[in-house]
Amino acid sequence: MITVALVDDDALVRTGLRLILESDPALHIVGEAGDGREGLDLIRTVTPDVVLLDIRMPVLDGLGVLERLKSRDHKPAVIVLTTFDSDDHVLTALGSGASGFLLKDTEPDTIIAGIHAAHRGDPVLSPGVTSTLIEAATRRTPVDRGAVDRAAELTPREREIAVLMAQGLTNAQISGQLHLSLATVKANLTRVFDKLGQDNRVGAAMAVRDAGLLR
Repeated sequence: MITVALVDDDALVRTGLRLILESDPALHIVGEAGDGREGLDLIRTVTPDVVLLDIRMPVLDGLGVLERLKSRDHKPAVIVLTTFDSDDHVLTALGSGASGFLLKDTEPDTIIAGIHAAHRGDPVLSPGVTSTLIEAATRRTPVDRGAVDRAAELTPREREIAVLMAQGLTNAQISGQLHLSLATVKANLTRVFDKLGQDNRVGAAMAVRDAGLLR
């Protein structure tokens, strides 16, 4: 059973999400909140596996919630749900530790699949958001020297796997492309996360981008 918390200031949106998620017996909604401050209290109280989080909310917005969750142990996977897919929102949310970013017009089945993916530790991105990330990643932005130094510790194999992960490939896809076992891919990714100083795929992907490895 995957426990889910809904944090959105629109009660109608929360009702719609509840109806969608209740169609999957593997998902259990453990609480709702109407603003970011309530959301933080809810997350601390019920410790959900996955949080569906809106960006624009009163009192404390979704980006503020993500920033405060960064310092907590045993953080839930957070999928940002919003009507906006601007570069700033996407990059800030993912850089703050979000597990994924879905637009609110995403198909119900995709939202459910996204929750399962986030719970597994896989990245969750709407197609429109993926395009935004690819655009941002291919711009001529300054390289982060700290990220470069950390990436320099990667072995050639780890670097190869890190780049494919940052390009959005799943573990299974990386396994097939490089003709490696899933266990080998997972072991390499664990070392990649450790060397890059990240604890999830999205953060590691951003670190790979900041190190200039996607150019």
